[in-house]
Amino acid sequence: MSYQDFQTEGRRLGILRILSRRNQFTTNEYSLSDELGGNYGHLVSKDQLHTDLAWLEEQGLVICQQPRAGWIVTLTSRGSDVAEGRARVPGVAPPRPEV
Repeated sequence: MSYQDFQTEGRRLGILRILSRRNQFTTNEYSLSDELGGNYGHLVSKDQLHTDLAWLEEQGLVICQQPRAGWIVTLTSRGSDVAEGRARVPGVAPPRPEV
């Protein structure tokens, strides 16, 4: 696995984990980007975030709505299973055990 693939998989897991902790499992792209950079160390462009979100939506892990003011992202039950390590999807890093 390349370093870029490693980063991409970790970033996707970070997105799912952020959503799993949100009220009603929903957030907007701006808040998601801030937490992804601040808490997970993944500073990405808006285009990269949108690419990851579109990929996660294709896998059935999130639902994206795209109103004019920015994307709204909601975690699906399948996405929750992946975030918690109950399911595995190639392209998303598995969560590490919490100590």
